[in-house]
Amino acid sequence: MLLALETATDQCSVVLYDADGIQAERLDLRAREQTRLILPMIDEILTEKGLSFKSLSAVAFSRGPGSFSGVRINAAVTQALAWAHDLPVIPVSTLQALAQHAYLKLGLTKVLAVIDARMNEVYAASYQVDQQGMMQLIGEEQLAAYHAVTITDGVQALVGSGSLLVHSDAVSSLPRHVDCIATAEDIAVLGWQLLKQGATLPAEQALPVYLRDDAWKKLDQQRKM
Repeated sequence: MLLALETATDQCSVVLYDADGIQAERLDLRAREQTRLILPMIDEILTEKGLSFKSLSAVAFSRGPGSFSGVRINAAVTQALAWAHDLPVIPVSTLQALAQHAYLKLGLTKVLAVIDARMNEVYAASYQVDQQGMMQLIGEEQLAAYHAVTITDGVQALVGSGSLLVHSDAVSSLPRHVDCIATAEDIAVLGWQLLKQGATLPAEQALPVYLRDDAWKKLDQQRKM
């Protein structure tokens, strides 16, 4: 059984997942409530299924990029649970999870996943589905100004909170799905494949990925705006 967590965006979701798919889940779309919600939500789904942490094989989590506080909370909770219960962890890119959501819910097979990074920038990356139905990264994840995003040829749509912010002739005619979000279900789907491959890490490697070296400075600037 895999526990999957997602708080890196403006929502909080948790999922229990195994070879038969989702066994229990909770999703709360209230922004900036992750700190208060995530632990009770985990307790709820374990209780619902009559399970304990001893029943888990690993914890998969959204490692970022995303909101600074959300990414930090997700990594910290994952690391604490993994240490306390001697569980391995599986970091999953928030952008990859967003692309996976676009594939699972919208049927898109090649997308530019875009998250609003504030400060006139976005987090972005291109993904294409593989033979196993998993969205795989093309190129690199990037932090870029709205007009400077690198866009892979052949993408079908832009998805995510930053999709309306990208300014480029290359995507001017493409659909933009701003309401497409990464959830713990998407983390679970990707994490389960990694678990089957043995691609787990020890608890101390449950680390956040911000893409911004000066994340604390940027956060302070946002609070003053």
